[in-house]
Amino acid sequence: MEEFERVRTLDHVETFIAENRFAFLYFSRPNCSVCHGLLPQVQQLMDSYPQIKSAHINVEEVQEVAGRFSIFTIPVLLLFVDGREYIREARIVHLDLLEEKIRKIYENVLES
Repeated sequence: MEEFERVRTLDHVETFIAENRFAFLYFSRPNCSVCHGLLPQVQQLMDSYPQIKSAHINVEEVQEVAGRFSIFTIPVLLLFVDGREYIREARIVHLDLLEEKIRKIYENVLES
């Protein structure tokens, strides 16, 4: 299971999205038990999609991301393709539905 890249500034988040065709962002807080329980499951899921680059952002370290990405609760999971947001999951994440959404987008983009 590959660790997500730690992103510590808003500029780094913006650069990460711009430099990766597929950019997956996982927003959390240190005191969020749901965030900590979900993270390893999402990391394992993302192992199936090698072209998707993943990053983890602590919203307490990078507070300005909340406004930039309209984050009102945590965890928040975002998938960007070519700089455009395609998936947004927040708070209660159903991994099977998330995987289905990612798979469809991933396959469609790679086929085009």
